[in-house]
Amino acid sequence: MKNLTLEHIAEACGGIYHGTEAMKKEEVASIFTDSRKAEKGGLFVPIKGARVDAHDFIPQVMEQGVLATLSEKDLGEQEYPYIQVESSLLAVKEIAEYYLKQLQIPVVGITGSVGKTSTKEMIAAVLSQKYNTLKTQGNFNNELGLPLTVFRLREEHEIAVLEMGISDFGEMHRLAKIARPDTCVITNIGLCHLEFLKSRDGILKAKTEIFDYLKEDGHIILNGDDDKLITVREAKGIRPVFFGIKNHQDIWADEIQPEGLKGISCRIHAGEESFSVLIPIPGHHMVYNALAGTAVGLTYGLTLEEIRAGIESLQPVSGRFHILETGKYTVIDDCYNANPVSMRASLDVLADALGRKIALLGDMGELGEEEVQMHREVGEYAVSKDIDMLVCVGKLSQYMAEAARTKAEKKEVLYFADKEILMEQLPQILKQGDTVLVKASHFMEFGKLVERLSEL
Repeated sequence: MKNLTLEHIAEACGGIYHGTEAMKKEEVASIFTDSRKAEKGGLFVPIKGARVDAHDFIPQVMEQGVLATLSEKDLGEQEYPYIQVESSLLAVKEIAEYYLKQLQIPVVGITGSVGKTSTKEMIAAVLSQKYNTLKTQGNFNNELGLPLTVFRLREEHEIAVLEMGISDFGEMHRLAKIARPDTCVITNIGLCHLEFLKSRDGILKAKTEIFDYLKEDGHIILNGDDDKLITVREAKGIRPVFFGIKNHQDIWADEIQPEGLKGISCRIHAGEESFSVLIPIPGHHMVYNALAGTAVGLTYGLTLEEIRAGIESLQPVSGRFHILETGKYTVIDDCYNANPVSMRASLDVLADALGRKIALLGDMGELGEEEVQMHREVGEYAVSKDIDMLVCVGKLSQYMAEAARTKAEKKEVLYFADKEILMEQLPQILKQGDTVLVKASHFMEFGKLVERLSEL
């Protein structure tokens, strides 16, 4: 890893180096926090958790050929080098900031209330047509996940696409300090994390902390159809590039046509030029992702043909609108996370499917004081769509079911207190040929429902 010697690491995080002078000059091959993924020549970063203190694993990790470890404790004289720090979590962020500066590659930072991951995937698919691109994997988008993503970068990478997720004020400021983005993309300002951020204005304030460390010659790319983001007229003297559908923004789309579960087609306009494209994942929201990908692609010198090829090469991520054909059912696996906006978007796509349409919906988290009302509204929305059955699971989803039954007497609405009971009854509820949407917040662990559906 470029310039990541033990000496430089100690300097970057203000740690105290313990070891020989000769070992100081050794460069680490990797940085990891999971003791089960020890790598020869790597640096182990033990994190103290609520139930487990990874410092307890230092001896066994060091026996596996690891170069060195961080430690919040004085380990005394050891045969291996270590760097003593006050906080491993703080140190890992400072090391990531230092390392990213060494690589000197462009960074695209992506945030927003809804669609961060799908937009990240889209932008990475586009940029990969021209550049060796590294992107955030999974949910590695917080104050530990972002540094671990940065540590996956190597000198052969030409650009980084980093997802940045938060739930409270100040978090984005700290993430931006690590990433120091050249380009900031914000997807929208929705109804996420209201438990801490209280209002959409609070969310806007928290998300736009991403500009705090934007490069002087950087770029800002925003959803111009979002009533909050459209108020951002400049930051650090930089005028945003806006994309959208409702208004003709800098980058905009028309001729939008759903193609069932095959995707959605549209024409994308950039100035006087335009191109038609089939986005291979269904949903109106995917048009916004394609527009963001187009804006970033143009920023980094891609041709419209390269951008179109990138959009059409997009692959779904498990748990993020991943369509599975089980042989018996068509399953729309969208169970990674949920909020009122994404619930509506997923229900819109389900309504375009063929055959009998079933929505298996669960609780949405971190919605604050209005959580009951928001679940009721999703229930009402679900039965207003062209679907055949709504199945609600979880404590809060009882309100979803109640509201749905009140609004649509002719549609079948089922409620289960927990998913284990539902899993037992799925064979009786579903019929061969059904299209089944599975969606809830991550804590509901609806991936188990997807697994069960795959087995039936």
